Amino acid sequence: MDALIVVDVQNDFCAGGALPVPDGDAVVEPINRLAEQFPFVVATRDWHPPDHLSFREQGGPWPVHCVADTGGAQLHPKLHSSQIDAVVDAGREPQDEGYSGFEHTELERLLRDQGVQTVHVTGLALDYCVKQTALDARSAGFDVVLHMSATRAINVNPGDDERSLEELRDAGVLVGE
Repeated sequence: MDALIVVDVQNDFCAGGALPVPDGDAVVEPINRLAEQFPFVVATRDWHPPDHLSFREQGGPWPVHCVADTGGAQLHPKLHSSQIDAVVDAGREPQDEGYSGFEHTELERLLRDQGVQTVHVTGLALDYCVKQTALDARSAGFDVVLHMSATRAINVNPGDDERSLEELRDAGVLVGE
């Protein structure tokens, strides 16, 4: 069975958010169309405590974003939530990076319980959470397909998106439209 993973399509990563991914809102409609094609859809969310290690105030690289139970941490309002079967929260502890939807979460168990063999990965941002989630899915033994129409990169450093795609392909991830 195949499943769709929707990575971190949250308000803080979209236009007007605390850490917007360029053109991040553009992933919503392709994801909604893809979700109709899969029997099991899981969304991941950054769900950080206020003192998360990734925040600049704690010595990390990012502005405060996706703090648990805030509007910025909620899934994008135009994402068809009725198509989402489960939501998995990552980065819940101050010391957990949370780049991967698999890190200290029940994501792998949920997928195994459904008999999933192939995961299709979408969301934000390609060069961070999408990449790490796809790589961890491969490490867990899943076949992985990345949908380029349904992801965007933040590109802190120019070319991060291309380097991420190369790393994903080298790990055996199929990069598709």
